[in-house]
Amino acid sequence: MKANKHTQVKSKSQKWKDVRGKRCRPLITPSDLNSSPVVVRMVKEHQVAKKKKRLKKKAKPVSEPKLTPPKSECKKTHPQTNGSSSLSQDAEAEDVQDWKEYSQSILRNGMETSGDVEDIRMSRLEGEALHHCAQRDDRQNHAVLVLQKHQVCFRTLQLQQAQYPFLNITFSLQTLCFRGKCILTCLYGRVEVMGFTIEEGQKSYPLFSPASHCPLTIRAMETSHDVRDHRTDTSLILQEYLTPASRKKLLKKVTSTSSIILLEPMETPLTRFLSSFSHLGELFSPPASELMSAVLDTPLNGLGMIPLASNIEGLKISRSCKETLNSVVSACRGDIDGCAVVLVCGTKNVGKSTFIRNLINTALNHTAAVDYLEGDLGQTEFTPAGCLSLSTVTEPLLGPPFTHQNTPEHIIYFGQPSCESDMDRYLESLKSLFRQRPQSREMPIIINTMGWVKGFGLQLLVDIIRFLPVTHVVQLSHGGTTQCPALTPEYLRTAHGYQTHPPSQTALDEFTESHCPPRTYSHLSVQSEFQGVARQGTARHQRTNEHRELSLLAYLSQLQSPDPGPVRPLHSLTPYQVPYTAVALGVIHCEVAPTHALYAANASLVGLCCLAEKVASRGGPVLLSQAPVCPCVGFGVLRGIDTARGLYFLLTPVDPSTLRKVNCLLLGAISLPSCILTSQPGLEGETPYVTTDYSFDLSGAGKIRVFKGLMRPSQMGTQ
Repeated sequence: MKANKHTQVKSKSQKWKDVRGKRCRPLITPSDLNSSPVVVRMVKEHQVAKKKKRLKKKAKPVSEPKLTPPKSECKKTHPQTNGSSSLSQDAEAEDVQDWKEYSQSILRNGMETSGDVEDIRMSRLEGEALHHCAQRDDRQNHAVLVLQKHQVCFRTLQLQQAQYPFLNITFSLQTLCFRGKCILTCLYGRVEVMGFTIEEGQKSYPLFSPASHCPLTIRAMETSHDVRDHRTDTSLILQEYLTPASRKKLLKKVTSTSSIILLEPMETPLTRFLSSFSHLGELFSPPASELMSAVLDTPLNGLGMIPLASNIEGLKISRSCKETLNSVVSACRGDIDGCAVVLVCGTKNVGKSTFIRNLINTALNHTAAVDYLEGDLGQTEFTPAGCLSLSTVTEPLLGPPFTHQNTPEHIIYFGQPSCESDMDRYLESLKSLFRQRPQSREMPIIINTMGWVKGFGLQLLVDIIRFLPVTHVVQLSHGGTTQCPALTPEYLRTAHGYQTHPPSQTALDEFTESHCPPRTYSHLSVQSEFQGVARQGTARHQRTNEHRELSLLAYLSQLQSPDPGPVRPLHSLTPYQVPYTAVALGVIHCEVAPTHALYAANASLVGLCCLAEKVASRGGPVLLSQAPVCPCVGFGVLRGIDTARGLYFLLTPVDPSTLRKVNCLLLGAISLPSCILTSQPGLEGETPYVTTDYSFDLSGAGKIRVFKGLMRPSQMGTQ
């Protein structure tokens, strides 16, 4: 029996032949990265102008804040874009009214006014302040930055009728908003990035702030160090990273409430591969709309990151968003019976993905891991588009989706960026993924949904909430208009879904095999208030199709060597050879004649899937007649087909041990980016797979536009 087993394993391994032999990829170790050529040129020009200005006037040092209130009464001030303060009558009147109501409520309760109420403000670190709070070591090519929590001032507020002094201590937390990429290590204190707290003693984290998404912001957080020992501690810490002269300058700015971070340049196969395409060369530089606000002459620019002035708004979180985050994170920490199952929904471009990243990062401050169920086919978080997946997230998401592409524990390749062509398979795929999650698991799970919230899209949302044991529904909206009905428990009692109708079977019955009365859940509403809400970005790299392209290119970057060096084009890599008889081929997004299936699959992206049944071949290619719901282990590029020898030639970053399980290649509507076929360096002669002999004037030659919000007449009476 042992001999038979050995023979069986050997025969399976022969299905995937690697011409180069077994691949072995060590872990990625980031190396130094200089700024892009355009930014370098701008930095040099700016440095010449700034140097002349500094020779005339020496910068004033930043003084320590006074801890005693002034004798004279302070007027209400508001921070401007450059971090200074000026009077604002409208803002002052509004703020006075808020404090007036709060003060009167205190007086009505019989309490005495005091000065123990804090007002937390954010102060952007920019301009000359960066020269005082940051020091760079050119030998080690890194910089050390000090972020402060300043006690700014005491202020007295006069009420309208009676004079009640109300002393208020105002604190300012310094922030750094930037474009670019870097590696951040917290050396002292703690900072926060996209909801995740990074403290001293933790490992280093990569930060990505490309022009395709909202810029990242590093925020100082409150610390409680011993006042007597903080200078000694920080001096010992900085000895390893700065020269004595730079260390002496920086120590003058360190207080017991300071946070010190180390910023290092970063280069990975992902960044090298993306920058090899001409249209993505400036992906990590400020877009044209932010160039005038880029702070170029700082110790940080040569590290691959460019600070932004305060007139550029970073991530803006509304009050309702903060309250919802606090409520959901409390549930994720175990404040409710059972594990939290949080479903996030809302229309397109309302901030669902950004909210989910903040929620995951904030939850990771309190839990070891968070499960994530991907239900949005068009804007996926961890995979290329067209996938439904179940992931266990243990690391913070400190960048957009294309910066953290990985292979989730469970994937189903749907093959399209939307589900309107096969909604039944979409629902079955989601339920199949949720069943893969052990019922005994206590960690919270977050469910992402599509931005399709009208017509059939609304019915699918109703079905998902009924099918899955949801405990919280977070619904994002914008403005005064209603994009879709509030998905409250009361609404679901009478709403018609695509597959369910009231009264319907509860999700608890399906997944626990028990019979309980209709369950309830918490409905939380978030009002998005950021600039450009509900509008797709029009600048370069900000459209949804460009985001899908970036995610796919990021996945293919795993084919690159982790060692520093030039980028190897995909046509120079050695593919696997896969016999016709070893795998089945299926086209799942449209009807293709069997005689044309190989033409359609050539030079395309395919999902590597595992069918439950064994593939049986009579010598030719095995073709599937319908789209299966089966596990997927990754993706590959079918770069060629040898019909004479009956072989597929496949490029994929999936490990060979996992490839032995694959017996199905699925072709969907997710196509390779055109730059893969047209912009690869090193091509000689005619470009393969590309033709200019094509006319869109022919009937049916162009793409058919689908209106997903339209309902059939039979559905009109069900809403």
